[in-house]
Amino acid sequence: MITLVHYPLSVASRFTRLILGECEIVPELVEEKFWERREEFLMLNPAGTLPVLFENEGAPICGAWAVSEYLDETHGFALAERRLLPPNAEQRGEIRRLTEWFLVKFEEDVTGYIVEEKVVKRQRARSNNGSSAPDSRLLRAARLNIRTHLAYIDHILEQRNWLAGDRISYADLAAAAALSVADYLNEVPWEEAGEAKVWYMRLKSRPTFRPLLADQLFGMRPPEHYADLDF
Repeated sequence: MITLVHYPLSVASRFTRLILGECEIVPELVEEKFWERREEFLMLNPAGTLPVLFENEGAPICGAWAVSEYLDETHGFALAERRLLPPNAEQRGEIRRLTEWFLVKFEEDVTGYIVEEKVVKRQRARSNNGSSAPDSRLLRAARLNIRTHLAYIDHILEQRNWLAGDRISYADLAAAAALSVADYLNEVPWEEAGEAKVWYMRLKSRPTFRPLLADQLFGMRPPEHYADLDF
């Protein structure tokens, strides 16, 4: 039995949920509001970051990289040709580079801003009776930055079937997780995307994506196109 401590609009958490789905594993999900920095959660992961995974009675595995490597080592071989982190060292290097791009750089440029300004501030205000007004300057920065990332995805996909080569990999799941968070908050200018939009539709149509498309945050509904497989 696998338990995943996650938050619905955490890119790293969604990345892990997609991996689990591709491995045909249905985890028990435990939601954690990471910004609260609860003592019990910090006892599990002193870094205070998501996700955290448990398998059976094992020790907690913390962070997207550790969890993704663990799942590859324990379940990757069973996927055979569908393995998301293939054995070739050069391919693995490119997959890891792009996975880090979307888990780290995209988070720093885009999702970190929009989740903080549009979600976390609102949640904190609800708890503390504070202000929930988003910082428009930070949202403008995120909206500018996401266009650069979409253009980069377009550029890559002009040369490849999937982001890191001829088959789906961790790189695609990381990028799709990142875009899905931005899309839930209606912050992806799909009208400006080319190959990226077609590629995202392919990811969105996979059975493993359905749980993400079913996510609903209290008081914050996604745009109508969010769960539409054809946009």
